[in-house]
Amino acid sequence: MIDKIKNIFTIPELRRRIVYTLGILIVARIGAHIPIPGIDAEALAGAFDRFQGSLFGLFNMFVGGAFQKASLFSLGIMPYISASIVIQLMGSVLPYFQRLQKEGEAGRKKITQITRYGTVFLSMMQSYGVTVFLERELQVVINPGSLFVLTAIVSMVTGTMLLMWMGERVTENGIGNGISLIIMVGIVSGLPNVIINEITLVNEEVRNLLSEIVLIGIMFLVICFVVLLTQGTRKIPVQYAKRVVGRKVYGGQNTHIPLKVNTAGVMPIIFAQSIMFIPSTISTFFGDSEFISGMMRWFSFEHPFYWLVFGMMIVFFTYFYTAIAFDPVQVSSTMKQQGGFIPGVRPGKKTSEYVDNILTRVTLPGSIALALVAIFPYVLMQTMDVGYDLASFFGGTSLLIIVGVALDTLQQLESHLMMRHYDGFLTKGRIRGRRRM
Repeated sequence: MIDKIKNIFTIPELRRRIVYTLGILIVARIGAHIPIPGIDAEALAGAFDRFQGSLFGLFNMFVGGAFQKASLFSLGIMPYISASIVIQLMGSVLPYFQRLQKEGEAGRKKITQITRYGTVFLSMMQSYGVTVFLERELQVVINPGSLFVLTAIVSMVTGTMLLMWMGERVTENGIGNGISLIIMVGIVSGLPNVIINEITLVNEEVRNLLSEIVLIGIMFLVICFVVLLTQGTRKIPVQYAKRVVGRKVYGGQNTHIPLKVNTAGVMPIIFAQSIMFIPSTISTFFGDSEFISGMMRWFSFEHPFYWLVFGMMIVFFTYFYTAIAFDPVQVSSTMKQQGGFIPGVRPGKKTSEYVDNILTRVTLPGSIALALVAIFPYVLMQTMDVGYDLASFFGGTSLLIIVGVALDTLQQLESHLMMRHYDGFLTKGRIRGRRRM
């Protein structure tokens, strides 16, 4: 492993990409600690604690704690993610976006441009909501008024657009998906504080060393399970007919269609968690109502009803997002145009039905496993007296994002090493050949 890490830095292009990526990520973390003008830092400290475990707490986790600090990057990259999801949903409904998706590079550029406009629009709306939250709920603004609102909106929108630009630059000139890396680094940034807190608890004998060892073992097993869930695929064999063009023969090879067990990725948990946090977020504005307090007992982390509804919603959104992200009819049409077919299945409608049937069966265990991963942190909080900050790294959205982005980045490093006849991280044995520098 040490030799493989050394090989990374012996390739000039790969070394330059890694340094470029690290530089962008450092700038992103610095911006997360620069507050917007007009914020009372002393009043802000501790004012956010009562919103942990609500929708605001989930949003703060995605932006790496920048929302809690009322920084320039308070919105993070989430407006861009939201705009991309909306455009993707429109691509399965509106004919205009369907045509753009089929126009190749020109269509992708147009979709990217529309996504950027949507990002600006969503950033302006969300930044206004953040200013109202800072003024009325947290009351941490030194001089409330229209001037602060204008300054805060301009600062946060600019910060979001800068993060979007930096993410695109990392994707183009660095290693990995820039947007995903920025989100992952923001989530991981909270890990050192969690480790320090656990060490403090052990030193103060609040928690014994054996419990910490058990927690480390559980985390290792959960990460292994999430890796299997992320990488698991069902391969459908595909054959391509031979075509003779002049003196050359094309086609005739055997390949497969990889159907992932978890095609939807982390999106079902994000959708379900956002909806499940709505009652607790609304209850913060009606703290004196006995009726709201009674209803909130059903939607608290401690109540089994919350876990049941949360798991069912994840299963539903897994099927919903899989149906949007993977179209068997389009796959069947593309295969037919290229002369491909599944052995024993007729091309056309029969092929699309066959692929859809397998996808439905594969998605069921994947959705249930995804629900178990999402619910596990809450189970851990009840059984081992673990805080929310630590439990969030044992499953749910944060762990899926960390594992998914880490695997994607490793695969890109692997491809760069393999292109130059070096050993990769994920391959076995040594590849022989001369190094091409």
